Amino acid sequence: MTPKQNDFLRRALQIDFGISLVCTFALIAGSVPLAQLAGLPQLLVLGTGLVFVPFLILLGWVLRRPTPPRSGVRMVIGLNVAWALGTILFLASGIVSPNVFGYVLIAGIGVAVAVFAEMEIIGLRRVMVAG
Repeated sequence: MTPKQNDFLRRALQIDFGISLVCTFALIAGSVPLAQLAGLPQLLVLGTGLVFVPFLILLGWVLRRPTPPRSGVRMVIGLNVAWALGTILFLASGIVSPNVFGYVLIAGIGVAVAVFAEMEIIGLRRVMVAG
């Protein structure tokens, strides 16, 4: 695989990493005000941020390779798809009753994660067709 064939996938993974890092920091460091703004339990917001940490470690490991390993990329995609689907189930479950900002926050993260998964799927397909 040439570096050119790898560019889209690498860029998608980098964007996922950057946005996930910002979200992780915001959810952990700002868990109290975010919880209050969203009408959510503070421990849920904090726990959500903490769940991102192992994902960031995996994503960082994948990105540190000269060529992202397909198995690692597939794992990232699988986790992103699971997160996006889990978001829908979580909102539909009624476990919590967030306010409008909370729904927008949760749904926004879910949509962003679904977009990352789609970009990574496209990138992986391009790499597999080329190589």
